[in-house]
Amino acid sequence: MIRIIVVDDHQLVRTGTRRLLEDAPGFNVIADAGSGEEAVELVQELKPDIVLMDIQMPGIGGLEATRRCLRAHPEVKVLVVSIYEDEPYPSKLLNVGAAGYLTKRADIKEMLLAIKKVHAGQRYISAEIAQQLALRPFSESSTSPFSQLSTREMQITLMVIMGLKVQDISEKLSLSPKTVNSYRYRVFDKLDLNNDVGLTRLAIKHGIIDAEVAA
Repeated sequence: MIRIIVVDDHQLVRTGTRRLLEDAPGFNVIADAGSGEEAVELVQELKPDIVLMDIQMPGIGGLEATRRCLRAHPEVKVLVVSIYEDEPYPSKLLNVGAAGYLTKRADIKEMLLAIKKVHAGQRYISAEIAQQLALRPFSESSTSPFSQLSTREMQITLMVIMGLKVQDISEKLSLSPKTVNSYRYRVFDKLDLNNDVGLTRLAIKHGIIDAEVAA
């Protein structure tokens, strides 16, 4: 029996995913979480086999949550399930240790296959994502400018464009406000920006965040 935790900030998505998985033999959803922080706590407590991880959530978000879950329980396999198909999300999540990346366009048959493969120690990447990653070396001119950010810079960028203040980011990532600001200004410099508003607009333009979320 594969023990699973479902992480998504939408209750409807969590409930629907839980029901679909529990209807399939061999899968046991032992808990669900609505935030990255809650996911980390549940992984520490329950030590699941698989975590189905959303990316864009309030708080630390899926990127930092993936890092912390793997640090707390190295044996866990994190399978990202997200609406975001474009770079830099796939590379960033895979680089911090995610075992797979599945788009929310996938049907339940593909999700079950992905879970089984990841549980067996293999990687699973949706065909759309795999094609992007394979073609990336040949299409640098069209690569998102956010691809040049480090993992930590990307984590802080995501929090900034979600509206978190420096003090909030400082507390959630256990960094000093001065360090957070240093990362912010480094991001501004790399992306040739001057402020958070410009950062948010660029993120919307490149599909890092939806305009509705940023509104």
